Amino acid sequence: MKVIWSPLALERIREQSQYIARDDPTAARGWIGEVFASVEQLKEFPRSGRVVPELRNPDTRELLVRGHRVIYRLHDETISVLTIRHARQHLSEDELEE
Repeated sequence: MKVIWSPLALERIREQSQYIARDDPTAARGWIGEVFASVEQLKEFPRSGRVVPELRNPDTRELLVRGHRVIYRLHDETISVLTIRHARQHLSEDELEE
């Protein structure tokens, strides 16, 4: 399967890593690495993330990475990474557009 990153998801990675880096630049780099490694594993195990509880759509799922939700949608041949949110932040529907 091919992974496609939305511009919003990439922007969220940048924002969150900058926030983490204020206190610990090494932790920020580690977090980025974990996010990308977790998403890479989806190529082999696309349904390994849980269904997003707010949506209950079996094709919209999330991975939890150090207190952050990596939200993605499954398609026949691709995985679309839609957004990344801190687990305590509200998820809005406009973030789920492709």
